[in-house]
Amino acid sequence: MKIAVLGAGAWGSALAVSLTGRHETSLWARNTAQVAEMSAFRCNSRYLPDVPLPASLHLGSDLAALLGTAELVLAVVPSSGLRALLRDVNAMAPGVPVVWACKGFEAGSCKLPHQVASDELDPGTPRGVLSGPSFAREVALGLPTALTLASLNETFSRQTALALHSHHLRVYASRDIPGVELGGAVKNVLAIAAGISDGMGFGHNARAALITRGLAEITRLGLQLGGRQETFMGLAGMGDLILTCTGDLSRNRQVGLQLAQGKTLADILGGLGHVAEGVNTAQEVLNLARQHKVEMPITEAVYQVLYQGLAPRTAVEGLLNRAPSAEFRH
Repeated sequence: MKIAVLGAGAWGSALAVSLTGRHETSLWARNTAQVAEMSAFRCNSRYLPDVPLPASLHLGSDLAALLGTAELVLAVVPSSGLRALLRDVNAMAPGVPVVWACKGFEAGSCKLPHQVASDELDPGTPRGVLSGPSFAREVALGLPTALTLASLNETFSRQTALALHSHHLRVYASRDIPGVELGGAVKNVLAIAAGISDGMGFGHNARAALITRGLAEITRLGLQLGGRQETFMGLAGMGDLILTCTGDLSRNRQVGLQLAQGKTLADILGGLGHVAEGVNTAQEVLNLARQHKVEMPITEAVYQVLYQGLAPRTAVEGLLNRAPSAEFRH
């Protein structure tokens, strides 16, 4: 299969490396200087500096040329850039199947990626979302990883999952697009909370409590948006949440850790070098929760730390000292 991976950040580059060899894969970046450097050194020095790019991986900045022969498009850009990219894809290669692999909401609209895709792609274009617990570097190195590919078109989700599946990259099919997308978005906000807790030295017990109650928040909102309970117990829900809240490669957890050290958000983001989707997602998730009258105290606390000057220690202590209630609501 001819696959065009659009977006040469860490995740796009990792997917391109993983797919090359089994598929005729191209990697696109808008920045021509970045493409020239990657071509010369066969390495993405900014995002995956220790992972060589296969010789057979085609690199380019001419979007129309890459799309001209593509049989599948993987859109791997931050959620803020998804709309513009899908608009270009639809204009240049109408009808070519599209799978997006970004996690988050569109700023200002509270739209999930599938809703943005509905705005920008022709109605008949096969489409889906790829998500799950996956650090880019580990995927690029060929370490075992499992993901979920969700589409309303069950045949498309099964066939595309099978095409992307390999001995080191297991891909499971699903039909629950909103559930898969919501799990991938909200877990980034919760990882900031876990990072704050760890940075404050509150220990493993507190982290486990935050993860578990965070999963309850994801599930409450997800069910309101049409997601399925089992999705939140699976790879795109619990799996991705655990990884992002505990793994040292998690950018969102790093934001929390550095907030706990007293650093300003501006300084943290300036030194990160990568996008931390949870920072922008916190406001969108909270707006959505309020619209649907869903209680999300961890998300609200993270928002207050990020945007209202609440001290990180006060935020975590406030969460841990909330009045007791029933764990499950009937």
